[in-house]
Amino acid sequence: MALTAQARCPVVIREVGLRDGLQSIATILATECKREWIRGAFDAGMREIEVGSFVPPRLLPQLADTGELLPYAKSLPGLTVSVLVPNVKGAERAMASEADLMIVPLSASRAHSLANLRKTPDEVVGEVARIRAARDAARSKTLIEGGVGTAFGCTIQGQVARSEVLRLVQALLDAGADCVSLADTVGYADPAGVRALFEDTLKIAGDRFWSGHFHDTRGLALANVCAALDVGVRRFDASLGGIGGCPYAPGASGNVTTEDLAFMLASMGYATNLDVGRLLDLRGQVATWLSSETLHGTLWRAGLPKTFHAERDAQ
Repeated sequence: MALTAQARCPVVIREVGLRDGLQSIATILATECKREWIRGAFDAGMREIEVGSFVPPRLLPQLADTGELLPYAKSLPGLTVSVLVPNVKGAERAMASEADLMIVPLSASRAHSLANLRKTPDEVVGEVARIRAARDAARSKTLIEGGVGTAFGCTIQGQVARSEVLRLVQALLDAGADCVSLADTVGYADPAGVRALFEDTLKIAGDRFWSGHFHDTRGLALANVCAALDVGVRRFDASLGGIGGCPYAPGASGNVTTEDLAFMLASMGYATNLDVGRLLDLRGQVATWLSSETLHGTLWRAGLPKTFHAERDAQ
């Protein structure tokens, strides 16, 4: 079957394993291994990587070396480097390190927001406004992404109203976020729900809707990506080996797997600029570093089929 014009469109995968993946496991990976991970992902074609988070080391010792990783990541030509920041103090560190983008997490679930950030969702919106003011005062070029988590429900609160998610998306944009993203933090989403919520979000945010972030807790992450593709979303977060979750959301496990997602997109004809074989090699290396942890995904077991001839697109 001939590929459609839509299928030839570029799709961007942002590697988030170094932040969302490592924050949820016990192993504290050595800084040098993280540099090798960044370099390996870059050599495989990855051009957007979330390298860590500026949170107090006592809370997430796994990410305490984020400040050391940023200069290295920034030295790689054409790499967009992002970090997570929970407040103005973290944002100031991100700007001082010249991160390209800082992600401010907001949970649409009030219960999860209080457990995760000790703030209500609207208090987080206020924090985004303060971060925007600090960014403008510093004349920094670091972009602000408002990441709306638990967009499809929460293991603490249960149902999260779609209207509340959309209200918070608009509030983040009004507060000065340059872009917004939606996350299925606990793996409650299904393709029909993704299609509906993402369509509504695109009506509000347009090209300021940055990415979809799916967890494979119930095996629907790739199906949910396909639903998002159907409505025009072209950017997604993923984690090598499918590691990840949220320490403050019981049952949140397993990001969509980078190598599986890259393989699916390439098989469908989308241009990702990624070398799937190199990603599999890198996954094997990460697996040795995290030998006591459980990694996920299926492509690494089966390998690439003989019918797979997709090559990385030149940029």
